Amino acid sequence: MLVILGILLLIITQLFLRPLLLFFGSPKNVLPYASTYTRIVSFGFPFVILATGGAHLIRADGRPRFAMICNLTGAIINTALDALFVFGFNWGMAGAASATVIGQVVSGGMAIFSLLHYQTVSLHREHFRICGKYVARLTSLGAAPCTNQVSMMIVQIVMNKSLKYYGSLSEYGESIPLACAGIITKVNQVYMALVIGISQGLQPIVSFNYGAGKYDRVQKAYLRAAGCGCLISLAAFALFQLAPRQIISLFGDGSENYFTFAENYFHIFLLCTFINFLQPITSNFFTAIGKPKGGIFLSLTRQIIFLLPLILIFPLFLGIDGIMYAGPVADGMAGITALFMVTFQLLKMQKNTRTE
Repeated sequence: MLVILGILLLIITQLFLRPLLLFFGSPKNVLPYASTYTRIVSFGFPFVILATGGAHLIRADGRPRFAMICNLTGAIINTALDALFVFGFNWGMAGAASATVIGQVVSGGMAIFSLLHYQTVSLHREHFRICGKYVARLTSLGAAPCTNQVSMMIVQIVMNKSLKYYGSLSEYGESIPLACAGIITKVNQVYMALVIGISQGLQPIVSFNYGAGKYDRVQKAYLRAAGCGCLISLAAFALFQLAPRQIISLFGDGSENYFTFAENYFHIFLLCTFINFLQPITSNFFTAIGKPKGGIFLSLTRQIIFLLPLILIFPLFLGIDGIMYAGPVADGMAGITALFMVTFQLLKMQKNTRTE
């Protein structure tokens, strides 16, 4: 399934590259660079999807360290070859894209090697046949994280178009908001990756103990995961609020307008970072206890239910600043919703524990 989806995504990207980039909000002066980069990177889609999905299978095989090594190896190779291809060989965007693909191929190859030497079960040819029953079950359990990723993509499309439109009406122009928001989104993803890692690590522990009826251990696991997520979120909040200019400077120089917009975006859009751990951890928690509908709903709260409408409404009154203010409002509402739902669920489990 992972290989098939990767190949389909590669074919779609190659056939409809320009319309897709325009649909995602690429300005005309950025389009040639985006086309060069994406056309090359798309050849790595099957490998990166296999590496990502394979990492979950490798962890389920009892080898979380090797799963981490697969990801780190690809990232390190990508980073090293970026410097060589871009600065050493002067290949520009094509060099950056080639470095990315090579890193993805190595990670995907390591995942394939690991899966061919699976320790928990012996894999044979018949195990690779597509079975509708298993596909349906996998789809239901993966619906929450999938919905979360699709929601992020939809919001990013609307965000790019809004930044481009309202940026052109402001002193910043259409390119500065897009560039700053893209960089800051990547920085925020580093923080979110830590939170998502905690939520994914929580899932098998919660699933096992919930299935065994050990609800007290389920509660302890969730609270510990939430506590770790809270500490990471507080650290990220302090960093984003106190050192935005230093962070954005790591990605290169720019005009004063460039730095002004970046600082404002850090200060306003990421104002509720300290609470952003609740939604992903709680969403995965509901999936882990066999309640995928709750997980799907929570995965939709921040991106689709709250943030998307606010991105469309706030700029009508506040201009491009409205896009920034939509972030903390959506984050706060999503966090409150997750807190309410998980509190109700934990209290329900406490009641079941006392009954038993």
